[in-house]
Amino acid sequence: MRYIAMTTALVLLVVYCLPLAAAGRPSDDLIYDQVRRKLAEDTTVKGGAIKVEVNQGVVTLGGRVRSEKQKNRAERLTRKVKGVVKVINELVVEP
Repeated sequence: MRYIAMTTALVLLVVYCLPLAAAGRPSDDLIYDQVRRKLAEDTTVKGGAIKVEVNQGVVTLGGRVRSEKQKNRAERLTRKVKGVVKVINELVVEP
């Protein structure tokens, strides 16, 4: 009986706390703004032409860059933004 009560209490705790934990995560719009700002301000990336999409904290980078260094730097900068869960780097290096 005690086991059932403890299990029920644990389940209820998890069910009610998960939405609260998600509420503390930055919105996709905020993540988008912060990623765009970081990319635009970086002297290596010069991110004006980089396309950014955010869906539930997953950021997809698209477009063309001039070098592998810019591609890698854009991904690193994006990973540092609070709330980013994953980065999908679809940037293409122009020949």
